[in-house]
Amino acid sequence: MKTIGFIGLGLMGSRMARRLLDAGHRLVVTNRTAEKARPLLDAGAEWADSPSDVARQAEIVWTMLSTPDVVEELASGDDGFLPHMERETLWIDSSTVDPSCSHRMAAAASSHGVRFLDAPVSGSTGAAESGDLLFLVGGDPEDLEDMSPLFEAVGRKTLHVGTTGQGAALKLVFNQLLGTTFLGTAEAIVLGESLGLEREALFEALEDCGALPAGLRTRLRAAIREGTHTPGFPLRWIEKDLRLASEAAARGGASLPMTDAAKSVYGMARINGWGSKGIAAVFEFLRGSLPSSASGETGGER
Repeated sequence: MKTIGFIGLGLMGSRMARRLLDAGHRLVVTNRTAEKARPLLDAGAEWADSPSDVARQAEIVWTMLSTPDVVEELASGDDGFLPHMERETLWIDSSTVDPSCSHRMAAAASSHGVRFLDAPVSGSTGAAESGDLLFLVGGDPEDLEDMSPLFEAVGRKTLHVGTTGQGAALKLVFNQLLGTTFLGTAEAIVLGESLGLEREALFEALEDCGALPAGLRTRLRAAIREGTHTPGFPLRWIEKDLRLASEAAARGGASLPMTDAAKSVYGMARINGWGSKGIAAVFEFLRGSLPSSASGETGGER
């Protein structure tokens, strides 16, 4: 049994933490919004008042946070956890950040004698709940081997993709594809309807469209039918991820014009109140709809 400190109990983090708790580990948690921890506390997790308090109790600190700025603040800012971790303990960061953030965090961890793995995930809230996430891990392979039982408790597969920052890099590739393909598919549905095609007939025809991945087609169809756009992956986070991808590409000398255009569309959808809805809500934005409760919120844990 390990003592794991988990920081960040949003849609994904809360489910990942529960998998670790159910696997028999001692779990110490903290979160900006304390009430999000209540189901875990009721199930046996322990509350810590701050990130530093988590670090003082844990063998492993695991973070699942919203943005690079939040990761850096909770790790190294006032009352951050890194200065309070014991030497040779390990920090796993599953946040979706850019590779440069992972490099900075690895260097900060090393300055305190702490080991570091960047380990973002591919998968929805459903996959997090059922333990079917795919981990994309950058860092020392020996550290990954040490942590393999934990990754197995939370995910279906773990890919060691290279050195520090490579996990973060591959996650941006994954989400660049997700964001642009989802938007392109939503536009295709809007186009078809504008040309007089019935929605259900259009979806049936797209079953034979080789350009459209089956999983994405099924996910979008279900979300459009449901109409509520429950946020398994809130739209505001794909906007953030596309921004990170664009900025990272620019630093590497690459140009991503389609990504930049998609980022702008998702940004407009967020401003028009769809930010807290699921990513498929971009379809409603393209159709000119407004959510029942307009909110351009940008905060919250991932």
